[in-house]
Amino acid sequence: MSSEFNPYDYDFHEDPYPTYAWLRAHAPLYHNEDQDFWALSRYSDVTAGFRDNTRLSSANGVSLDPAAYGPHAYRTMSFLAMDEPRHLRMRALVSRGFTPRRVAELAGRVTELTRQHLDKALAEKEFDAIGEFAGKLPMDVIAELLGVPVADRDRLRTLADAVMHRADGVLDVPPAAIEAALELARYYVTMIGERRRRPGDDLVSALLDAELDGVRLSDEDIVGFLFLMVVAGNETTTKLLGNALYWAWRNPGERSRVLADPALVPAWVEETLRYDTSSQILVRTAATDLDYHGRTVPAGARVLLLIGSANRDEAAFPDGDTYRVDREPGQKLASFGAGVHFCLGASLARLEARVALTEIVARVADYEIDDTAAARVHSTNVRGFATLPMRVTPR
Repeated sequence: MSSEFNPYDYDFHEDPYPTYAWLRAHAPLYHNEDQDFWALSRYSDVTAGFRDNTRLSSANGVSLDPAAYGPHAYRTMSFLAMDEPRHLRMRALVSRGFTPRRVAELAGRVTELTRQHLDKALAEKEFDAIGEFAGKLPMDVIAELLGVPVADRDRLRTLADAVMHRADGVLDVPPAAIEAALELARYYVTMIGERRRRPGDDLVSALLDAELDGVRLSDEDIVGFLFLMVVAGNETTTKLLGNALYWAWRNPGERSRVLADPALVPAWVEETLRYDTSSQILVRTAATDLDYHGRTVPAGARVLLLIGSANRDEAAFPDGDTYRVDREPGQKLASFGAGVHFCLGASLARLEARVALTEIVARVADYEIDDTAAARVHSTNVRGFATLPMRVTPR
């Protein structure tokens, strides 16, 4: 393979793993001079980087796109683009909607929503697994948490997709993504105004009332959090479900096993998170000079933590390029980060995936995917499918 690593390249999006393997073996600290970033690809470096929140700052955001990177990043990435103590304060305020108890309480509703969408899809027997199922369920769960009306949910998902999409050869946020972000922001501002006038039993109303040490969230803080929820919380779970269905299909022996045994569904979710995680790359900023592998990353430089590479590192996951649902538990996955920035929605994402795939196992004897008609999302951060045509054999 080429020694060039370009996170915007469409060929890289189709299969990043040969590039990751080359980086781990030959350039564990990689420097791209043209795009002005450094990258860490080994499991030990990536997970240590997540925990090193002092020397590796999040204050400029997590995206490589120049328009999305900088001190303004918190406006669309909320506490994901903050350092301490601001990060801890903001996270403490919004985390009340994601306690283990609150997530457990959602299980029944997630099951209802899953069956609602699956009923319609299975009645057709041939459908787009993303558009008719995997894309609808996470958006509905997030929308119900936030109090978004049913009539608005498909539009918000379309806008969230547009925010993430990157055109071939464009090394920044394209105009269509900027327009989608502005429309989302307008929607959120209107929604906040409505909740101020008529509070409800939803997370937005709770955030308007939230207070920590006498400090309340500003409207700007809440808009940033809503961006994070709809773009990050929705997109990554949609891609997780699509990736699970795809890789089980590509590995017939594993597909037969999971479809025959619902008890394997949690392992199916975890192996998908490891093998082809939806969150592939996160950016940090070097707060000081950093030494890795005999070279120095200068203060102020952008540092990419390659999550997708870390999860395939043979040093952490033997036989890492094999998709196997009976894999013995080993190192913790890099998929949800680590340390103070560990993903707040990890438990909810796992719950949604387990419920959705358990329902599929209960109702589907087998399925086929039309690989030639499937289309991937093109993004520097997220990996997964935009469309995934599927034909099922019901039980």
